[in-house]
Amino acid sequence: MEYRIEHDTMGEVKVPTDKYWGAQTQRSYENFRIGREKMPVEIVRAFGILKKAAALSNMELGMLDKKRGEAIVRSCDEVIDGGLDDNFPLVVYQTGSGTQTNMNANEVIAGRGNEMAGEKILHPNDHVNKSQSSNDTFPTAMHIAAVVAIEDQLIPAISKLKKTFIRLEVENKDIIKCGRTHLQDATPLTLGQEISGWRNMLEQSELMIKNSLTGIRQLAIGGTAVGTGLNAHKDFGILTAQKVSEITGKKFISEDNKFHGLTSKDALVFAHGAIKALACNLMKIANDVRWLSSGPRCGIGELIIPENEPGSSIMPGKVNPTQCEALTMACVQVMGNDVAVGLAASQGNFQLNVYMPVLIYNFLESVNLMATAMVSFNDNCAIGIRANIEKIDENMKKSLMLVTSLNPHIGYENAAKVAKLAHKENINLREAVVKLGFMTEQEFDKIVVPADMVHPNGNAAFSLLSIQ
Repeated sequence: MEYRIEHDTMGEVKVPTDKYWGAQTQRSYENFRIGREKMPVEIVRAFGILKKAAALSNMELGMLDKKRGEAIVRSCDEVIDGGLDDNFPLVVYQTGSGTQTNMNANEVIAGRGNEMAGEKILHPNDHVNKSQSSNDTFPTAMHIAAVVAIEDQLIPAISKLKKTFIRLEVENKDIIKCGRTHLQDATPLTLGQEISGWRNMLEQSELMIKNSLTGIRQLAIGGTAVGTGLNAHKDFGILTAQKVSEITGKKFISEDNKFHGLTSKDALVFAHGAIKALACNLMKIANDVRWLSSGPRCGIGELIIPENEPGSSIMPGKVNPTQCEALTMACVQVMGNDVAVGLAASQGNFQLNVYMPVLIYNFLESVNLMATAMVSFNDNCAIGIRANIEKIDENMKKSLMLVTSLNPHIGYENAAKVAKLAHKENINLREAVVKLGFMTEQEFDKIVVPADMVHPNGNAAFSLLSIQ
């Protein structure tokens, strides 16, 4: 490999000739060979956005000449478009302020900008990092990356799965089935009602996540080293936030209290809590689906899900609920990430949090996992869910909890006697109530109507089942 000599305040360093980075990036690359986790590409893109916005602001404020500013902007555009991704090699486990990633961005943007200009006009610190500190750029890049990822990946994925559940809810609105609580038979509901619960889980999670964006839209840029804004124009933070909004097409504002912006990561903790809530809901949904589709002959079997792959290397013909399993594993990882996010946010001292790289790594992993897992679950499982009418009908007829509708007529204790007798003697509820002398068959049939039980305050469209 061919090298060139770069220097920084500590001396000279050999840098690969085919890379744009400089001495500080190379030092980090050599000194932190920890783990396999690279700085997320979303952070790289966010730095491209931020450095472009900063250059535009500095030019507008008279802090940077047009020639240098435009060179920075052109170089940043390549960072944003992904053309320079192979120039960002640093790992997550580096300095906790993200200084080395900030300098990685500064050096690459300067190096590529100088190449395009045909002369060395850009210095990483003096020009690309002008009016900035790693202490305000890295938290700003975190917030940019978080908002972009949530709005462009996570919210569309939620919407996609939600639309599938809306369709299934309507299609199955009149299919009456046995309800279950504590894994035991309960009073009936419609399959559509059950699915409406899943749909509303997504709606509530979506609302919580969207509401959590308010704090993340506030940017620390302009605070520089400790929040005082030293070496930055007084309007730099406000203007740069406006420029970031224009570049991304998303709403960002300058945080009023930069001391909070540099040291606190509460907005990301709050948002990740909403993402964890989504993971909890998705875990519940996926578990419901695999329980209800269990079988095909010896389980509940009320739902039929797509068969995508062979399920066993030894049992021929076996098919497993693999999309449910993948989704729930992703949910487990997000729940673990929440611990890392919370612990990282609680650390650091005085004017700076120094756990930022690991915090944003886990945050963005959670967003990506939830988004891609939901799309996979939707496309390979949810859209193909079908009701097993025969099995639903069979289970409904066997349910003893239809007896609940007798409570107002014969009392709770007598109704319990009916259920226990029916179960003990393996007879149906009608036979048990008549045998106990509580009412006639005709009276029973008039009262115990599953369709009326799922719509207690109105008339059901029709009853799928009849009590035999």
